[in-house]
Amino acid sequence: MRNLITLLALAADEIAVGLFILIVLPRFGVAVPLWAVAVIIGILLVKDFLIAPFVLRGGLSARPRTGPESLIGKTAVVVEDLAPEGLVKINGELWSAECIKGTAKRGEKVVVVGVKGTKVLVERRASPESGQPPRDGSS
Repeated sequence: MRNLITLLALAADEIAVGLFILIVLPRFGVAVPLWAVAVIIGILLVKDFLIAPFVLRGGLSARPRTGPESLIGKTAVVVEDLAPEGLVKINGELWSAECIKGTAKRGEKVVVVGVKGTKVLVERRASPESGQPPRDGSS
């Protein structure tokens, strides 16, 4: 539904220009040839086809797909105890990591919350099934 609304917003200029050329201008005695209307609408449509993929993917607010920043929000498995620094595995790759709240033991799952240079910053995942608070005493 959101994409449909976005596409309609992108097409608003074609609709407005078309109505202006075909309805408003003739009332003032200005006749625009049909071929000219087609060229103008065609140019506006080409503009929409060029920018629509960018707009539909989220524009400037889209999350990066490459680089360390793309790891934010992903789950990692602790390979070397994080006390607070150690190693984690994300998508089969080893990363130097720092647990920003407490510690995490080997085999635990953590969530990447940031990047500092070539090191990922992680937090322990809340485990609702265990019902236990993190080891550092925070809740």
